[in-house]
Amino acid sequence: MPAPGFQRYVGIDYSGAATPEKGLTGLRAYSADGDGSPQEQRPGADGRHHWSRRSLAEWLLNMLDDEVPTLVGIDHGFAFPVAWHAAHAVAGGWDGFLADFRTHHPTDRPGVTVQQVRDGLIGSGPARAGDARWRRRAEIRVGAKSVFHFDVPGSVAKSTYAGLPWLWHLRQRHGDRLHVWPFDGWRITPGHSAVAEIYPSIWSADYPRDGRTPDQHDAYVVARTLQRGDREGWLQPLLEPSLDAGSRAAAAREGWILGVN
Repeated sequence: MPAPGFQRYVGIDYSGAATPEKGLTGLRAYSADGDGSPQEQRPGADGRHHWSRRSLAEWLLNMLDDEVPTLVGIDHGFAFPVAWHAAHAVAGGWDGFLADFRTHHPTDRPGVTVQQVRDGLIGSGPARAGDARWRRRAEIRVGAKSVFHFDVPGSVAKSTYAGLPWLWHLRQRHGDRLHVWPFDGWRITPGHSAVAEIYPSIWSADYPRDGRTPDQHDAYVVARTLQRGDREGWLQPLLEPSLDAGSRAAAAREGWILGVN
């Protein structure tokens, strides 16, 4: 069995509600060190408060500063479908996409909601509109909704629009030290930390709820699955899925969901 590639595992169940500064009950994070059981992480010493998107991003940024090889799974889209790229022709690869998105959809600004950006009250989101019929290949394979399918149960659209600017912040702070899978390649350099898109429903039924809320359970499941996969030797095949040439070409723009073959 290969040696584990990481020493820490983080699962984040995201939320696109409210503003970046608002503490949200639906925004949850679990982390596990080595073989230890995943534990919920909360802001503040008393553990009574909830993360805001801003405070969670700051926590994650600071955690990754210590250079402990960490694998982070987040359950929102990391990019848009090929059809969107064909419609808008944004240059510069994934980094260019993130910068363009943040320019038109400044959902990380204080006091800004996703709905305000969608309505064109802030930024210029309508100039980069998508269509709910457009789906990424990984979404089609796993049965997930489009990143443009808003206001329906099980949608990650609002979380995606709220979360993408914070991926830009991660990129700016950590650059080449943080591997964004699969945009930086399917194989992660040993000793590097990495972040990947996750769809918790793939594994949620594999673990008992044990009193956790649905949001807590999703974050726990991600941390625990990443940990088990790495420690038990079956993570690497997930990181290097057997895809046809067309899917690999699409993933260079759309990204991929870890665990989807």
